[in-house]
Amino acid sequence: MNVTIFGDTLQARVFVGLLAEHGHQVFWCQNPQLENQASAYYVQDESLNHLLEKQLQKGFLKQLSIHKIPTDSDVYILGFSPSEYDVAAQILENLAATPLPHPKLIINGSTFGLHGTEKLKQILPQDHWAYLPDVVQEGNAIQSILQIKQIVVGVDSDASAQMIRELLRPIFYAAHQYLFMPILDAEFTKLSISGMLATRISYMNDLALVAEKLGIDILNVRQGLAADSRIGATYLSPGAGFGGENFSHDILTLSSTVSETGMSSRLLTQVYDINEQQKEILFRKLWNYYQGNLKHKIIAIWGASFKENTSSIQNAPIHVMLEALWAQGAIVKLHDPEALHEIYARYGARRDLILCEEQYQATQDADALCLMTAWKQYYSPDFKQLKQLMQHPYVLDGRNIYDPAYVKAQGFAYAGVGRA
Repeated sequence: MNVTIFGDTLQARVFVGLLAEHGHQVFWCQNPQLENQASAYYVQDESLNHLLEKQLQKGFLKQLSIHKIPTDSDVYILGFSPSEYDVAAQILENLAATPLPHPKLIINGSTFGLHGTEKLKQILPQDHWAYLPDVVQEGNAIQSILQIKQIVVGVDSDASAQMIRELLRPIFYAAHQYLFMPILDAEFTKLSISGMLATRISYMNDLALVAEKLGIDILNVRQGLAADSRIGATYLSPGAGFGGENFSHDILTLSSTVSETGMSSRLLTQVYDINEQQKEILFRKLWNYYQGNLKHKIIAIWGASFKENTSSIQNAPIHVMLEALWAQGAIVKLHDPEALHEIYARYGARRDLILCEEQYQATQDADALCLMTAWKQYYSPDFKQLKQLMQHPYVLDGRNIYDPAYVKAQGFAYAGVGRA
C-alpha cells in the first residue's frame, strides 16, 4: 500500500518505521508547517532512529512537505499530540480541497478525546475512518507495539476493518489480534486504560505513605502484589509522581467526560489529586529534614524529564520541586542527560538555577541530592566521590532505585518513598 503519515508523535514515528520495514511505501510529513522535511527526526530511542534511517536509505520511506503529498495514497494516518487538533483539521481541509479519488482509509492515531475522530470525519465523510489508540511507551517504543497481544481499533464499517487488517497484516498477522469496536468505544477504552494505570500508580503512592509511617518497606509490598497473578508487576512502582503530556491529558479528559454525564468520579479525582500531592513528596521530606530552613541551601537534582529515555518535561514532578525550592530561597543545581534544553526553554537564565552538563558537577557543595528521574546512569553512583563533593551527605531517592542500608553505610542520610 501507499501510506501517508502526518505528525511527529512517537506512535507516528513507530508506524512510519514499521510500515516501511514491511514493504509499504510510506510518505511522512513530519511537520506539516515546515516546507523542508529533512529536519532531524532523532529521538531518545536508538532502535527507532536506526529503523527510520534504514528505511530512508532503502527508499521505502520518503519525507515530504505538505505540498508534495501524493494523491494516490491508499491510507492517510494522523499522528498528532492532544494539543494539535487544529493542525489535523487543517490537513483534512487541504485534502478535501484536493481532487482525490475516494474512498480512502483515514486513521486517526491522535488522542483528541471523545468524539475527536467523529469531528474530523465530518470534514471527509466520504472516506473510511478508523481510530488507532496511541499506546506507545517512551523508552520502549518499537517493542511496545510489537508485543501487543490484541490491538484495539475503532472502525466505522466492515470495509475500514478489512483495510486495517491488510495494512497491519505484516505486523499483526493473526485474526484474533484485532479487537474491533465502534470508534467512540475505542476512544473511551483508550482513556479508561490510562485511568486504570494511573490508579495503580496512585494506589501504590498512597500505600507508600502509610508504609513509611508503619516502618514497612514498600518494595516488599510491591513484590508481594506483583507475585499475585491477578495483579502483576506493571505500574506498581511508587515514586515522586507521574507526568507526560498524553497520560495526564487522558486522566483529565476521562474525569471531565464522567462529569459531563452528570455523574462524578471520586476515584478519578482522588487518583489525580494523589499524584499531584506526590510531586511534592521530596520537597516535604527536605523541608522536614532542614526544619523549614532552606534559604540559600544548594539542592542538587538528578533528572528533570517525566521519565527516563525522553527529553519531555510535560507535567513532570520537576516543576513542582523547582517552584517550591525557589519559593524558599534555595539554589538548584540540575543535571539531566536529555532535558536541560527543555528546562532552559521554559525557565530561562536564573541565578537560582544552575544547569550542569555532568552529573557530579551538580552535587558540588550540595546540601542534598534529590533523584527525580530513574536514568540508568544514576543507578550506581560513586558514593565516595559524592561524599567528598557534597556539603552535607543527604540523598532523597524519589524513584527508590538505591538500597537504603548500603547508602546509609556509606555515611549518608537517606530518604526514599515508602522505605523503612
